[in-house]
Amino acid sequence: MFLFAAAASAQEFDLAILNGRVMDPESGLDAVRHVGVSGGVIRAISAEPLRGKTVMDAKGLIVAPGFIDLHQHGQTPEDYRFKAADGVTAALELEVGTADVDAWYAAREGRSLIHFGVSIGHLPTRMAVMGDAPAFLPGGKDKAALKVASDEDLAALKRQIELGLKRGAVAVGFGVQYTPAATQWELLEMFRVAAKFGASCHVHVRAPGDREGSIQGMSEVLAASALTGAPLHIVHIQSSGGRSTPKLLQMVAEAQARGLDITAECYPYRAGMTDIRSALYDEGWQQRLNVTYNDLLWPPTGERLTPESFARYRQSGGLVVAFTNPEEVVQAAVASPLTMIASDGLPGHPRNAGTYARILGHYVREQKALTLMEALRKMSLLPAQRLEKRAPMMKNKGRIRAGADADLVIFDAGKILDKATFEKPAQLSDGIKFVLVNGVAVVKDGQLTEGVLPGRAVRAPVQP
Repeated sequence: MFLFAAAASAQEFDLAILNGRVMDPESGLDAVRHVGVSGGVIRAISAEPLRGKTVMDAKGLIVAPGFIDLHQHGQTPEDYRFKAADGVTAALELEVGTADVDAWYAAREGRSLIHFGVSIGHLPTRMAVMGDAPAFLPGGKDKAALKVASDEDLAALKRQIELGLKRGAVAVGFGVQYTPAATQWELLEMFRVAAKFGASCHVHVRAPGDREGSIQGMSEVLAASALTGAPLHIVHIQSSGGRSTPKLLQMVAEAQARGLDITAECYPYRAGMTDIRSALYDEGWQQRLNVTYNDLLWPPTGERLTPESFARYRQSGGLVVAFTNPEEVVQAAVASPLTMIASDGLPGHPRNAGTYARILGHYVREQKALTLMEALRKMSLLPAQRLEKRAPMMKNKGRIRAGADADLVIFDAGKILDKATFEKPAQLSDGIKFVLVNGVAVVKDGQLTEGVLPGRAVRAPVQP
């Protein structure tokens, strides 16, 4: 991991990061060290000072692997700016995903501030097969939500999922809660395709009836994983589980103990956000989510909803915020050793801009719900390990060691804090001093850097 001191001190690196407290969740290193970077790669980690064409003094700051967000819906240049300012060096859309993997990557290649990646999505693929108009999520009246797939539909879905995996999608995404007509057999068929390619299935489990229904939803996908051998990743477990989250986490632990390849993620907010037209808000939603109209917030106006305004916005469509989770549930999920952190980021919700600073500022420094090293592990190493079998480049992300990619975040542990709120969600995080993507500073002295686009595709090997 370390160059010999004499060799390291004699070499001049492209960049020398000096005097920082280097924290690597893979090796457990936590000490003041000097880091040498050349060609976008970490070349040396030394107890002795290093020379660099550019020198960055990190005295009093944490030097950590860049954060990897496996659940980021917003994938525009503006979204990437918010993510970079929050310490994120790779943001991937793995729940909803895309129906056209080649087009999705082509739209971002050479144009991205941070690294990017996508799944082949069951949701958009189902919408295409069923003949629905392109949309982020199917509305409650769309065929993709309410039509049971025929044998011909299933065959087309399998072909499209397999094509997406051959074209380098890093996973298969599922929003099962939004497709209530999708049968268990349909899910098994999609999991079988994922298993053939060793691709993890990133699933928003369904929760029929009430929050206890999430246990049924979890059982459904655990069975699919066990039967097919497909790796399973549960997205926003605290959002799907609510007060049943401890039971879902117990099920994750039991499945892991039986040898299943299963992981889970959470985000650190009491409220979620989704399309008000989706099947999530079909009849029975108040019982299912254990909320009332007043628990729903309309971001464009900031108003809490009433039966009348709910009906009006349900007709027009748009994203609605729902306060569904008690803080004690969120904190327990964040602190659990079974979860990693992912934002579920969308414009209009503070998680799009502040998830990672909120973990470090609120839950580590203020609440002491987990240690700094535990938090860094959840935000960098664990997400990289989730994808590295299918996307081998991830073996060099989420770590600080010689040969790893120079995707780094340098922050003030005493000052880092999320600034985004539900009233003002588009606020950049504070306390993050530098962010490097492939050794290029996309944040410098706490300010976003203009005119740099070092982000590259996180993609599985493309097959003919």
